Amino acid sequence: MRFLQIFLFGSMLAVLSNCSKPSDNGSGPTTPPVTTITPTNLVITPTVSTDNTGTVSFTATATSATSYSYTFGDGGSTTVASGSTGYKYAASGTYTVTVVAKSVTGQTISQSITVKVTVNLSLVWSDEFNTPGPPDTTKWGYNIGNGGNGWGNNELEYYTNRTTNAVVVDSALNIIAQKENYMGFNYTSARLLSSGKFSFKYGYVEVRAQLPAGAGSWPGIWTLGNDFSTVGWPACGEIDIAEETANTPNVIYGTLHYIGNNPGSTTTVQNTQTAFHLYQLEWSPTQISILVDNVVYFTYANSNTTPFNQDFFMILNVAVGGTFGGTVDPNYTSGTMKIDYVRVYN
Repeated sequence: MRFLQIFLFGSMLAVLSNCSKPSDNGSGPTTPPVTTITPTNLVITPTVSTDNTGTVSFTATATSATSYSYTFGDGGSTTVASGSTGYKYAASGTYTVTVVAKSVTGQTISQSITVKVTVNLSLVWSDEFNTPGPPDTTKWGYNIGNGGNGWGNNELEYYTNRTTNAVVVDSALNIIAQKENYMGFNYTSARLLSSGKFSFKYGYVEVRAQLPAGAGSWPGIWTLGNDFSTVGWPACGEIDIAEETANTPNVIYGTLHYIGNNPGSTTTVQNTQTAFHLYQLEWSPTQISILVDNVVYFTYANSNTTPFNQDFFMILNVAVGGTFGGTVDPNYTSGTMKIDYVRVYN
């Protein structure tokens, strides 16, 4: 009996010994290395539509890629598995398109190309000022008063909605700044704005205007971002299509304003106060250009980090004095900006 117990005990030891882990110097079993796959040979082929609608078809191919992420250069983006996608640009321009191809193991390769697209513009809003009398109230509203501190510029006028300050005569809008005692101020004028009636994002603006004479007059043809009432200025963004101070006649200013930045330029134009000229804006997701008489004198590289990618509304006004208008001539009686038309294309 004892022999049997010893035999069984020995047999169990042998079994346990055979089931123990093989000697591996304490490192345990090894795990096979993971194979990484990196895409190669990324090629992007764009096909720009010939109908000038801004439509582009893209095809991207890469060895070992399982997905393709596109950024289209105007803030738009998408990810597709096939590598093929279409995109429609809102405005003419040259855009940088970047594609990132990714493999099943997460490795990537990227490539960038540029595409130039043309978008035919159509007239989306205008005022030809052909109806005599007050400005069209379906298109224009008014700022009234002095804004508490001269609209932030120490301006001297009180803005009204009277036809003595804004009226259509001889197929032109006349904005008239004049010297008179009114509501405790020594000057009156008008500031018309399309806020709440019309706004636009990107496109082309053309205003044919004759600017006012009289040292102290400060005419403006400009735009503000629609979120002005919520974020304030300059966070909303401002695009000055044309400004002039009558103290320095024939010098036209085109300027952008946003937080911490005021890029712009000037150009000299003859007879601004005695002849009509074209004051123009070209605006896209990638570029803002300001022109006079079809000549570009200021260009700015727009991007999705600026406020210039939302709807803006139009403003037309003549200020008196202020930080930019400067000293008012003691003999100043009035200054009139005449606007033949305002046209917005998109």
